[in-house]
Amino acid sequence: MSQYRTFSARDAVAYAQQFGGLDNPSELVDAQEVGDGNLNLVFKIFDTQGVSRIIVKQALPYVRCVGESWPLTLDRARLEAQTLVEHYQHSPQHTVKIHHFDPQLAVMVMEDLSDHKIWRGELINNVSYPQAAAQLGEYLAQVLFHTSDFYLHPHAKKALVAQFINPEMCEITEDLFFNDPYQVHERNKYPAALEAEVAALRDDAQLKLAVAALKHRFFSHAEALLHGDIHSGSIFVAEGRLKAIDAEFGYVGPIGFDIGTAIGNLLLNYCGLPGHLGIRDAASAREQRLTDIQTLWTTFAERFQALASEKTRDAALAQPGYASAFLKKVWTDAIGFCGTELIRRSVGLSHVADIDTIKDEAMRHACLRHAITLGKALIVIAERIDNVDELIARVRQYS
Repeated sequence: MSQYRTFSARDAVAYAQQFGGLDNPSELVDAQEVGDGNLNLVFKIFDTQGVSRIIVKQALPYVRCVGESWPLTLDRARLEAQTLVEHYQHSPQHTVKIHHFDPQLAVMVMEDLSDHKIWRGELINNVSYPQAAAQLGEYLAQVLFHTSDFYLHPHAKKALVAQFINPEMCEITEDLFFNDPYQVHERNKYPAALEAEVAALRDDAQLKLAVAALKHRFFSHAEALLHGDIHSGSIFVAEGRLKAIDAEFGYVGPIGFDIGTAIGNLLLNYCGLPGHLGIRDAASAREQRLTDIQTLWTTFAERFQALASEKTRDAALAQPGYASAFLKKVWTDAIGFCGTELIRRSVGLSHVADIDTIKDEAMRHACLRHAITLGKALIVIAERIDNVDELIARVRQYS
């Protein structure tokens, strides 16, 4: 911490010149801070032609939208860099490349993805990337299988758990997903018009029991090295390409959490589409989101199953039928975690542009209510939703 200083644009340029790996680093001459999240500074580094060539990212020692009253560990930068490096080993085509990392300055230098777009914005604008859902499923299957007990020797797996202990960032997840929305808390953020719906969450004993079970699984099921915050805002897309970024919440946890978070963000887009598009376009885009969810899960499950059949090293876990049984558990977990993502993004501190940018207030409130209702239902009935077709049927039921 003694060497830490908050970077200026000039600092970022100098750092990129030193560690960007370019043949002619003096070409890097300018920087623009473009971070739109709550935790980091993100600088695009430009050459003499005004072309962005490299990214410099620095963790801040506090939550940006709150200020120094909410301090954060700088070790999350190490965890993010090492998570992405580990994931890159198993899915280089779908993981951003880290060129350099400095734990003292909490700075990493990474590949520039300026020729990509953030998937969330493209979903809101109804821009289609037909391969994105399958690519996300492939990414999740590769990184979660290869960091799980199916693939790793028990000693290596336990070492991975120790390496990626991430208590402070996990505590944020634990609070925002499983605590805050179900109690009166100053971090919660929702329109006063939704008070009745939010109060109903606090008063629903069955719901809170199900949330408690999900939180306990998040605490205790060290199944694979998660991205930890895999949503449509942490994914870049281009024609035929997809890259995951922003893994500072990486830790070894339940596989269903990453799957559920990804599905939950597609459903948040589903809930918000009527506020952005006309009736016909919104209906068509909603059907595409349901297809995306089906493709995401099917690709993940089939690829994970294939990897398990080919590469499982543990004799017990290689027993025919076990990987399939395990995936059923992952699916049930994913539905529950999906529901908590829908609720926390509607009631808690951190919302999504899919709904928050809807200009018509009444429509925005209606979309929030839809997300809360759907999230609550999925949490409570997760164990009764046996497959992705049943999930899609339930989504239509609550639309």
